[in-house]
Amino acid sequence: SLFSLTSLFFLKVLVRPIIAYTRHKFYKFSTVWNFLNEQDPRVDDGDENTERGNWTSKKEYILSMIGYAVGLGNIWRFPYLAYKNGGGAFLIPYFVMLVVVGIPLFFLESAFGQFCSQGPVNVWRAVPLIQGTGVAMVVVSLIVSIYYNVIIAYSLYYMFASMQCPLPWSGCSSCDGKHLSHCLYKYTCLLLCSNVALQRSGGLDETGPVVWHLALCLLLTSILVTAALIRGIKSSGKVVYFTATFPYVVIVILLIRGVTLEGAKDGIDFYIGSQSNLTKLTEVQVWKDAATQIFYSLSIGWGGLMALASYNNFHNNVFKDSFVVTLTNAGTSVLAGFAIFSILGHMAHIYKTPVSKVVKEGFGLAFIAYPDALSKLPISPLWSILFFFMLLTVGLDSQFAGIEVITTCLLDAFPTVFKSKHALLTVTLCSILYLLGLPCVTRAGIYWVTLIDQFVASWVLLFLVLLEIIAISYIYGGNRFIKDIEMMIGMKTSTFWLWWRACWFFISPCIIVFLLISSLVYFEPPNYGGIPYPDWGMTLGWCMIAFVLMWIPVVAGTKIYASYILQRLKSLCSPSEEWHPYLDVHRGERYSEERCHRRNNSKNKAEVNLNVISSSWL
Repeated sequence: SLFSLTSLFFLKVLVRPIIAYTRHKFYKFSTVWNFLNEQDPRVDDGDENTERGNWTSKKEYILSMIGYAVGLGNIWRFPYLAYKNGGGAFLIPYFVMLVVVGIPLFFLESAFGQFCSQGPVNVWRAVPLIQGTGVAMVVVSLIVSIYYNVIIAYSLYYMFASMQCPLPWSGCSSCDGKHLSHCLYKYTCLLLCSNVALQRSGGLDETGPVVWHLALCLLLTSILVTAALIRGIKSSGKVVYFTATFPYVVIVILLIRGVTLEGAKDGIDFYIGSQSNLTKLTEVQVWKDAATQIFYSLSIGWGGLMALASYNNFHNNVFKDSFVVTLTNAGTSVLAGFAIFSILGHMAHIYKTPVSKVVKEGFGLAFIAYPDALSKLPISPLWSILFFFMLLTVGLDSQFAGIEVITTCLLDAFPTVFKSKHALLTVTLCSILYLLGLPCVTRAGIYWVTLIDQFVASWVLLFLVLLEIIAISYIYGGNRFIKDIEMMIGMKTSTFWLWWRACWFFISPCIIVFLLISSLVYFEPPNYGGIPYPDWGMTLGWCMIAFVLMWIPVVAGTKIYASYILQRLKSLCSPSEEWHPYLDVHRGERYSEERCHRRNNSKNKAEVNLNVISSSWL
């Protein structure tokens, strides 16, 4: 019939394609869902730790640690500190502090995480009272990951902006000595940075709308980080083969190009050459800057060293690894300084002005002074793309470890919940960090970035590391910790441990106390571009510090209170001494006075043992 033919045509032409399309989409959705919920991707068949997984190879661990330690500070802060504090003379306090603070604390944190194969929270099962320190480290990593994503997004934007000729910030290329004030203090690239890239407002009060090109770069950054960490250390360990090695290729290329330019010798002299000033070594500030740079450049106190080391095999030689990573980090800083100052010397030569007039630090060096210097070179887009791509890879490595700290702690705390949902956890966490980073890509975004950096990534870390080293050396027991390390790397002589005992028990804590006190005494309210922060902004900064540190007393108080309540509850739920048949003749052996006396004595001994604090360090 006509109705049957019509129905058949309808089924074939319309319904069947819809069913096929729906089935195809459902299959793709189910595939993605199954991937997000697959069995723990961190674990392979050959792993020693079948619960948490291990690094696929020793190279992946070393490269990940180097990528984590070598950050933006090695490129945009160390060269400036060397120039400011006596040039080549600064290397003396720098390497002294590396030996007495950097290597000992790096070794301590790495060995601590490797021994128990746990992240920075569960690792404090060694001293449960101090477990809040681990929580505080995770909170610091979480907050810092928000603005670190934004800095990587800046690098992405500048890299894309470099893909044109001439460069957008090369407007001063025809500068001569008659217009120095305009060229030196009102860079075209400074105007681009403030008015185009950041669209900077007049202060923290003027938030303004989201800068969408930065928001898109931030989204791309989040996607890159998510893709690299989707399978935890198994995927990030492969990515670091490129991201941890490529920056050295770029640094060497920029160094070779830089030393062939006119004026390069002047820049290198200012950095580490004939301009070195040994009298600077008598100034306390020089030693403070050296210790601070070592402390922050090695990422001590962030929890990342423990998290990454927790995926090592138990008998991995963490002692040798600590030397490899710390010395590579220090060498990178020195090498980057030559690449930076050789080109800044050429820039000063073009402007016919001393190198000191064009040297900047931090954000100003990476996004203002150095890009302007690169714009003066032939084929300037190529050098600019290489430089900002280097900043991108350096930032990504550090961001990988920062997020790995958070995911590791969540997986350790809730293994049954997240073990089969690692990919979903990573996607969710990176999405949350992207949303939290949006205020940092508004017109007031750079003020938010500076506020977080000045308050959270500052003396708070010194306080956390001080608690860490006191807890390990004096409460858990330094000698006990040394025996733990020997279980992993083999027995050593007492002479071998003499230096490490001196550092862990006395030298390193004293230096940290000095840095902490000086940081608090000489604290200056943050500002950006000379614009001060409003009172509510300063209050918010101190609130962030309080939010980080509050976990230490909260966790300690909770554990003390819970221990007391459990003991009291156990006591109240147990029969009292008077619980027995009233007459002695009916009590028998079970309720005899001698038996009850023995039982009560054993219970009292158990309760006393619960409150014993180890004094093995004595």
